[in-house]
Amino acid sequence: MAPARPTGSKKAGSKAAAPKTVALAPPAERGRKALAILKVLRAEFPDTRCSLEHVDGWQLLVATILSAQCTDARVNQVTPGLFRQFPTPDDFAAAPIEEIEEAIRSTGFYHNKAKSLQGAARALIEKHGGRLPGSIDELVKVPGCGRKTANVVLGEVFGKPAGVVVDTHVGRISRKLGLTDQDDPVKVERQLNECVPEADWRDYGHLLIDHGRKTCTARSPKCDDCGLFRWCVARA
Repeated sequence: MAPARPTGSKKAGSKAAAPKTVALAPPAERGRKALAILKVLRAEFPDTRCSLEHVDGWQLLVATILSAQCTDARVNQVTPGLFRQFPTPDDFAAAPIEEIEEAIRSTGFYHNKAKSLQGAARALIEKHGGRLPGSIDELVKVPGCGRKTANVVLGEVFGKPAGVVVDTHVGRISRKLGLTDQDDPVKVERQLNECVPEADWRDYGHLLIDHGRKTCTARSPKCDDCGLFRWCVARA
C-alpha cells in the first residue's frame, strides 16, 4: 500500500523542493524500485518515444546537438528547413558556416552549434565514410556528440544504447526517486545503469522526460497528480 500523502503535500504552482539527502540504496533494491516506476510510467505514457523528428541517423544527430539548451519543439520547427537547405553531411561540410548559423539561430548558441554540426559532418566523412559509427567510443569522438547524444543515437538508430540517456529531466527526477545521488551526468548514468535493466535503458529516459514535462516539472511539480509520489524522497 502506498504511504498516505501528508497534509502539506505540494500543489501545482508551488516551488519545487530540493531532494532530501538520503543514503543511496544498493543496486538490487533500486532495481526493484526502477521496475515499479517503469510499470507506472508505461501505463501513463504507452506511446513514449524520441520527440525529435528525424528520418535517419544523421538527422537525429543534428537534432540532438541542436536540442542543447533548447526545447525539442523548437528544434522540430527548425530542422525541416535546415535539411532542405543542407540535405546531407556533405552539404553541411561544404557550407559557409554563416549560412548554417543563420539557419539554426533560433535554437540558441548558434555559433557553437554550427561549428559542432560542420565538425561532425566533416568527421563522419573523413573517418567513417559519411556514416554514423555504431559504438559509444567512436561516437563521442564526433564533434558535438557527448554521451547523452551518443546514447540517443545508439538507442534510436542502432537499438543498443550504451546506457540511460541522462538529460536534465532524467537526472533531476532520478535523484528525487532515490535512484541516484549524483549530479554529474556520467555518474548519474553509471548509477542508473546499475539498477535499470539494460533492455529498458532507452524507454527509461523517454519516460522520465515525458513525466518531467507533464507532471514533475522543475519549477511547479504537480505532486498531487504524481503516480510516482510514493517513491519521492523530496516529498514534504
